[in-house]
Amino acid sequence: MTSYRALGIRPVVNAAATLTRLGGSRLAAPAVEAMACGASEFVDLLELRDRIGDRIAELTGNAAAFVTSGASAGITLSVAGCLADDLEAFPADGTVVMARAQRNHYDYAARQLGARIAEFSDTASLGAVLDGAACVLWFAGAHYPEGPVPLAEIVAAAHERNVQVLVDAAAQVPPIASLWRFTVELGVDAAIFSGGKGLRGPQATGLVLGTAAIVAGCRRHASPEHAVGRGMKVGKEELLGLLAAVEWSLGQDEAALIQSYEDTVERWVKALATVPGVRAERGYPSEAGQPHGRALLWLDESTGWTHESLVDALWDRDPRIAVGSAGDAIALNPQTLDPGEDRLVLDAILSLLGRAWGGKHPGSAPNQDGSSTPRTTGP
Repeated sequence: MTSYRALGIRPVVNAAATLTRLGGSRLAAPAVEAMACGASEFVDLLELRDRIGDRIAELTGNAAAFVTSGASAGITLSVAGCLADDLEAFPADGTVVMARAQRNHYDYAARQLGARIAEFSDTASLGAVLDGAACVLWFAGAHYPEGPVPLAEIVAAAHERNVQVLVDAAAQVPPIASLWRFTVELGVDAAIFSGGKGLRGPQATGLVLGTAAIVAGCRRHASPEHAVGRGMKVGKEELLGLLAAVEWSLGQDEAALIQSYEDTVERWVKALATVPGVRAERGYPSEAGQPHGRALLWLDESTGWTHESLVDALWDRDPRIAVGSAGDAIALNPQTLDPGEDRLVLDAILSLLGRAWGGKHPGSAPNQDGSSTPRTTGP
């Protein structure tokens, strides 16, 4: 059977985040089952696409929903619908408004359409650039600056001028309430999510939630139409898989899940704080502003390691171990770990730091037989 190891590739224990370069997140079991079901039969793809959009909209309390081939594709299709009705209008002659502080590599999803980016840096400049604009594109998450103008003020000013507001919220699950907070509660026209991050759906999916007008624009420019979104195909398997993932996510006990993350962070911090030359603390919120902690780890030179050398050494193990960064700290994120992998990560770090320990070390959880013998992996 084809596998990563059969191809000579080491699998990764992901203590970093739901990063695209690491494959996003693990598929929820119902999503795997739904995709297998979808693979076995043909279907009218447009009927399936629209029916699934209607179902997700109903589940999340939104007016409409559309499944895309990722959050970036969700931006492109949403902006395309705001720029033009004509499928032949691209490159488009239009303006997308963004906060100067939020300019980032994802605004290429709008610029590739030919749109000009008009920046604002305060309330006055916002008003000046909104006139005649196609839409506002705003980025949610702690990894982006909030910008100089609150989102509620942006929405009010834009809607006064009949300009639609789009929010990229790709990694803003958890909390699951993000699926309706931006649209239903804050009044934005569309919020765009990754299907393969916190929702644990197919990595090659995204989700646009919002008004019927925005979703109609996405449908107009998306595959199978011969339009700017033709290459952004979503297969029948991914459509079913994302619906199953949304249903599964809405049924989870989110409070219990977040508490499990916090318990892991507490174990990590308690164990790592005992190592000479190491400072370990709980950081909050997580990588993109998700409402749970992560462990932050600082090393001084007495450990014999630098931030970079320890990260590289963890990556060189088998399986590889991926960790994140937060400024000059190594960041350990529990969100993407299966049960037991948190201990594998901890044991690997303790081993590399040269911690001599035996018996019941603070960082060693009991083995299945009740003993507490530490286990490490890799060279």
